[in-house]
Amino acid sequence: MLTVHHLGKSQSERIVWLCEELGIPYELKRYTRDSVTMLAPPDYKALHPIGAAPVVTDGDLVLAESGAIVDYIIAKYGDGRLVLRADHPDFAQFLYWFHFANGTLQAGMGRLMLLNRLKLAHDNPMLVATKARVDRAFDLVDARVREAEYLAGSSFTTADIMIGFSLTTMRYFQPYDLARWPNVVRYLGRVGARPAYRRAMEKGDPGMALLLS
Repeated sequence: MLTVHHLGKSQSERIVWLCEELGIPYELKRYTRDSVTMLAPPDYKALHPIGAAPVVTDGDLVLAESGAIVDYIIAKYGDGRLVLRADHPDFAQFLYWFHFANGTLQAGMGRLMLLNRLKLAHDNPMLVATKARVDRAFDLVDARVREAEYLAGSSFTTADIMIGFSLTTMRYFQPYDLARWPNVVRYLGRVGARPAYRRAMEKGDPGMALLLS
């Protein structure tokens, strides 16, 4: 059986959410971060050489990386759901936003988090440039969800699942005020109201406040 190894407050929430959206059978194993370092515990790091979330196992397979896991689950268990075919008019948008989530937004927020931990001066050129890049990423998301219900258009897809963590739970690690992006807030209201999202978050991180605004 497919097993989702979920590290609390991590990108593996995407995988729990995906499984709930698809309604497929899976086993959920939860792991707690070290209370001091906030890093994964040794038994989680031992799952895969990268030592980070997410990780799934499926029979003898051990697979890491959010995008790879999402693609694997969709290909093996998705039955064509939550993705757009190549002949769909919004296929390119779907591809772009699916990869934008980790390639641009999450990467930028991760860099900003690390720079802030160095306690650099507020006018440090690297800090200023990184913050501006993350702001531009939020600007792009805000513009997209102003004109479309979901990132790929009218259909909810894995692109929305991929970006959800960066817009919400990632802000526990890198706080970000969304007041400048009202369309993002409205979008989070839409995706955050989905029953599968609510089930996933309650199963994976019970009691955690959801940063949907």
